[in-house]
Amino acid sequence: MQSVVFQGRQICPSKVVCIGRNYVEHAKELGNEVPNEMVVFLKPNSAIGQTLYSELDEPLHFETELCLLMAEDGIAAVAVGLDLTKRALQSKLKAKGLPWERAKAFDCAALFSEFVAIDSLDSPIEVRLEIDGERRQQGDSSQMLFSPQRIVTQLSQWLTLEAGDIIMTGTPKGVGVVPQGAAFVASLSQHGQMLVESKWHAR
Repeated sequence: MQSVVFQGRQICPSKVVCIGRNYVEHAKELGNEVPNEMVVFLKPNSAIGQTLYSELDEPLHFETELCLLMAEDGIAAVAVGLDLTKRALQSKLKAKGLPWERAKAFDCAALFSEFVAIDSLDSPIEVRLEIDGERRQQGDSSQMLFSPQRIVTQLSQWLTLEAGDIIMTGTPKGVGVVPQGAAFVASLSQHGQMLVESKWHAR
């Protein structure tokens, strides 16, 4: 089982639940309709990785996201994560009306920083990505179509969220191809204070 780190402990999520098209500008940049209902897909535990690859059969695309770690009684912690996508394959599958799993659920398709405890999600949390020192993505939870709490509430109506499960809440605009050899620095901040930062070097 693959794991993530929270308070120095290894946590093994049973699943990663992903929310698509949760930022209007991201939906528009990919030519997708802005959804009226949550777009939900899953990544298995085996998709959690440590290595950022630039290519696996085809070039990979990055999406930087605020990620939630679930406890028995709700959200326990947050992290910054990368949702990696085989975009060409995803487009081909979507055009045929087929599921996205082959483009979203492969090994090393989900990377996470360490998870950190959060006092409140009432104030916006900013997500940011720099690649080789250049700002590529920036947005915050106030721009989401479905807030973190609303996501948890709606998911819980039909899906059992177990302690240790991860929710990836969607990505702001600015997604693109992972450049080979590039240095990625992703972070979360709240009230102008950094919560967590993670660095990856694309292979």
